[in-house]
Amino acid sequence: MTARLRVPDTARPGDIVEVRLLIQHDMETGFRRDMQGRAVPMNVITEVRARYGESEVFRAELGSGVSANPYLAFPVRALKTGEIRIEWVDSAGVRGGVSAVLNVA
Repeated sequence: MTARLRVPDTARPGDIVEVRLLIQHDMETGFRRDMQGRAVPMNVITEVRARYGESEVFRAELGSGVSANPYLAFPVRALKTGEIRIEWVDSAGVRGGVSAVLNVA
């Protein structure tokens, strides 16, 4: 899985900034059938967690109702320059992650 993470280039201390994430994932619901008529197994992203420095700032539990290539956006209060690290896991147990640095000046 690949992902794109966007954070502002810079922020001032105390600013509320938007973190945007796009994960490329098929998000199979388990209801689709392949060309031979066999059910395609369910495989969806089940959990997304974001950390800013040492603190968890966002968590989401997802399910089959989420579209393929899910896009998530959430606010974070800029406190000091630090890494924003996002990790996820799908129902097949495959994990992924992406990070970016939020520069606070």
